[in-house]
Amino acid sequence: MATVVVPFRAGGKSRLPDALRVDLALAMLGDVLEAAVIHDVDVRLVTDDAAAAAAARGLGVGVIADPGGGQGAAVETALLGAEGTCLVVNADLPCVTAAALARLEELAPAHVPAPDGTTNALALPDRTWFRLAYGAGSAARFAAAGLGLATILELQHDVDTLDDLEQLERRSLPLGRRTTLVLNQHKVAAARTA
Repeated sequence: MATVVVPFRAGGKSRLPDALRVDLALAMLGDVLEAAVIHDVDVRLVTDDAAAAAAARGLGVGVIADPGGGQGAAVETALLGAEGTCLVVNADLPCVTAAALARLEELAPAHVPAPDGTTNALALPDRTWFRLAYGAGSAARFAAAGLGLATILELQHDVDTLDDLEQLERRSLPLGRRTTLVLNQHKVAAARTA
């Protein structure tokens, strides 16, 4: 059994339009958490956001208070007490599926880079493999720490901008149902359901 950790920061997604930002961030988080719950039982959200915490509890996900200090400190806190394989999955991956998480777990130790050189997901043989390496260029730092490259399409594409949504549409990647619903409500393209 793996532990799945999902970090989520209040006020994120600042490069999305204000009218869409909060709804889309919470929808993508819900899709990620649902896939994680289907994949495994020990799912942990680490956050400072009350709405995210409420959504997680509704799915039976454990909630850990974000200690502050950035994504690395949040993940490190959420990994405390975890046993066995640990997956760390960002909250802005609207194409994630339980099957993609299962593939990631099989590849541990591994990382999934984002197109900009940051990191979307980690598969750690155990929590001691985690390093505080997030930020610009983090994918290269995780690779240097011994985490192999995992090529899993559903985990490779995060959403920070409207252009990221357009890229998903051009690639015909299916989105989670919550993300699709929000995009339809806001009349935004890329609302193709998984």
